[in-house]
Amino acid sequence: MQNSTSIHPSAKLGKNVHVDPFTTIHNNVEIGEGTWIGSNVTIMEGARIGKHCKIFPGAVISAIPQDLKFNGEESVVHIGDHTTIRECVTINRGTAAVGITKIGAHCLIMAYSHIAHDCTIGDYCIFSNNSTLAGHVTVGKKVILSGFTAVHQFCTLGEYAFVAGGSLVRKDVPPYIKVGREPLAYAGVNSVGLSRNNFSDEQIKQIQTVYRTVFQSKLNTNQALAVLKNEVEEIEEKSKIIEFLKKSERGIVKGYS
Repeated sequence: MQNSTSIHPSAKLGKNVHVDPFTTIHNNVEIGEGTWIGSNVTIMEGARIGKHCKIFPGAVISAIPQDLKFNGEESVVHIGDHTTIRECVTINRGTAAVGITKIGAHCLIMAYSHIAHDCTIGDYCIFSNNSTLAGHVTVGKKVILSGFTAVHQFCTLGEYAFVAGGSLVRKDVPPYIKVGREPLAYAGVNSVGLSRNNFSDEQIKQIQTVYRTVFQSKLNTNQALAVLKNEVEEIEEKSKIIEFLKKSERGIVKGYS
């Protein structure tokens, strides 16, 4: 049977890149060594795919943004080394606003997920099936999105956060926490995830102390920041939480109802 794979002559493929039949690779594409690309994958202009990645059948990488303001400007998708893209995932390239959609290394993006234009995803993230990110979403390292999570445009999710399945994320999610329910709310510190990532029991307890002030003290964010600055022990994680709260433009998720 004839191999129907189509690879543009200007595409740059590293050593030992394997491409299965019926896949299309367009112009202005770069793929790192050792990457495997399954059948019926479409990799469009502007894709920059790292080394030893795996891209499963039906995925579409670097299609133009689903944004009416997009006017054909040059932009890219960057996928880090050792990242796995499962079946029918769609990843759009950037717009003039940022110019790049970036996915870190060692990520797992499960089937039917969508990552829109100008998103930035940290290393070692896991997006479960049907996770959907609108444009300009920022996700820190080692974040887990459970299945059918939908994230509003311009939201930020801090590192080591865990989002429960079926969640609608309309506000920023600070680092190290679990969120769930509807409307989305703080559901405790992600102690299991932190422990698996070699955070000590003492570090986890200190993070819990910080978030008791933020979410359970009935203080507003500015009041909580003042208490954290003056009354809570200085640790690296506290500094990251304070920085996140100060930078949040959409506001953070609510505490317990």
